[in-house]
Amino acid sequence: MIQAIVLYFLAGLAEIGGGYLIWQWIRESKSYYWGIGGGMVLALYGVIAAFQAFPSFGRVYAAYGGVFIVLSILWGWGIDKKTPDLYDCLGAGICLLGASIILFAPRQ
Repeated sequence: MIQAIVLYFLAGLAEIGGGYLIWQWIRESKSYYWGIGGGMVLALYGVIAAFQAFPSFGRVYAAYGGVFIVLSILWGWGIDKKTPDLYDCLGAGICLLGASIILFAPRQ
């Protein structure tokens, strides 16, 4: 379980970080090097996610959605200085609960 959490965290940082670099390039008129770097980091995200031990691609990525939402809110808070409100936190918590159910529910 620890390995799954670490891989989700690293994948989330890579996806959000790569998207952020591309955002900076396109929306904030940064150098195209930011876009290239963002594309490379996004490719790394795909590689990291593939190391999950769970056998089902769909479940891995569905559960990752909850982690991505939580990390996106934390990124916005830490990097963009947008403090999450009650509804951000409540929604993220619900998503994380759903991700946990998808991954860790007992199955045959």
